[in-house]
Amino acid sequence: MEKTLFLQIHPRDNVAVALADLEAGFAAGATVLKEPVKRGHKFAIADIAQGEMVMKYGAPIGHATQDISAGEWVHTHNLKTNLTGAEEYAYTPKFPATAKAAAIPDFMGFRRADGSVGIRNELWIIPTVGCVNKTAELLAKRFQVTAPNVTGAYAFTHPYGCSQLGEDHACTRAILANLVHHPNAAGVLVVALGCENNTLDDFKKEIGHIDPDKVRYMTVQQESDEVARGLELLAELEKNAARYQREPIPVSELRVGLKCGGSDGLSGITANPLVGAFSDKLIACGGTSVLTEVPEMFGAETLLMERCIDQNVFDRCVEMVNGFKDYFISHGQVVYENPSPGNKAGDISTLEEKSLGCTQKGGTSVVTDVQKYTGRLSKKGLNLTAGPGNDMVAVTALTAAGAHLILFTTGRGTPLGAPAPTVKIATNTALAEFKANWIDFNAGTLVEGESMDSAAERLFRQVIRIASGEETQSEKYGYREIAIFKDGVTL
Repeated sequence: MEKTLFLQIHPRDNVAVALADLEAGFAAGATVLKEPVKRGHKFAIADIAQGEMVMKYGAPIGHATQDISAGEWVHTHNLKTNLTGAEEYAYTPKFPATAKAAAIPDFMGFRRADGSVGIRNELWIIPTVGCVNKTAELLAKRFQVTAPNVTGAYAFTHPYGCSQLGEDHACTRAILANLVHHPNAAGVLVVALGCENNTLDDFKKEIGHIDPDKVRYMTVQQESDEVARGLELLAELEKNAARYQREPIPVSELRVGLKCGGSDGLSGITANPLVGAFSDKLIACGGTSVLTEVPEMFGAETLLMERCIDQNVFDRCVEMVNGFKDYFISHGQVVYENPSPGNKAGDISTLEEKSLGCTQKGGTSVVTDVQKYTGRLSKKGLNLTAGPGNDMVAVTALTAAGAHLILFTTGRGTPLGAPAPTVKIATNTALAEFKANWIDFNAGTLVEGESMDSAAERLFRQVIRIASGEETQSEKYGYREIAIFKDGVTL
């Protein structure tokens, strides 16, 4: 079968996407290219007048800033966003047809004492304040895990917990408390300094009810040798964690975060729709997926809003989207300046274009709930969680919300890993082959002849294996970190 070299995604589109580097003079159907077009980039397949909408994915991704002839490259030099500020929305639900899975498969997970489920059996070290980051890192480095079913001790450092005011300080406490509750951690050592704003007493209140066998606390100003004491406490936590063994768990209890970073022109064609197909498949089995990156919904938000299960969820979705737009405006920033230099190099020209590709990770399922930043998952199905597009902040928000693992699509590549296993999905085969030490799954096969059903089934099986203990590339290399959203004053 002859390889397809270009793609018109939707019949309404007036641009097509090059699936390989194309030279001037290449005949793309009835369109002859007037200039070279790189892989993943767009070219006009019809004349587009100045001011006319440029259509991709069957929707506007902006308007032409000059006349564009068929065969010309379309990018930031001749295309501009249509986005402005906050908008008014009406609830006009359009619920997709849903199907239940014929059989609900199992993965091998850890059933905790409180009934929750984890896919890792780890020890986590959580500093209450940045002043004790190096103590936490030293403890993680020095502690020698001996129990065969405990997979390691990991410190999650951050620069906050003191000299913050108001909402920033509350968010720091809440995100850290959510990490303490995360079921992938069989044991958690909370390391405090003793004089920080995030006092240990306040932090314990934020954590609330929790299995006392899971958590130990240490205030280093009260210890003559905090390293020796910390190692003793980790040994206690390991002894408790060692009692947990993997057992069959229905995939309906799996919670998966959805994220993209370093996008390219194939993100909305291969990896993102593939993750959407996976999400629909997981939800059909009774499972849960969660999408964040609110600024990367701008321009495509109505596709999510019309799938909100009821008026209440719709209202909270509108509040989340307009709240982020107001956040941009309050800092004197335009709401459409999101695609990074890497995104633009990969031919993401406008935020609408990125958003129309990004939101495909949510598949076609009904939106069952919307959480604020620092919220935790409580309803099955497709969830939306407030958070920015920044990769580190977003994967932290997904982990803190309770995602067991994260599917992270990328067209440019990144070694980033969250506290939860982070599955890197390449949009193109060249990246998957070049950065095999970063990439876990190649979605580039979708433009090389593989069907979406086949790729989704292949991804689903790999996720089951990862949930059952198979390491991701980021885990193998020890890439695990967090970042907490900040919007206010530092004292």
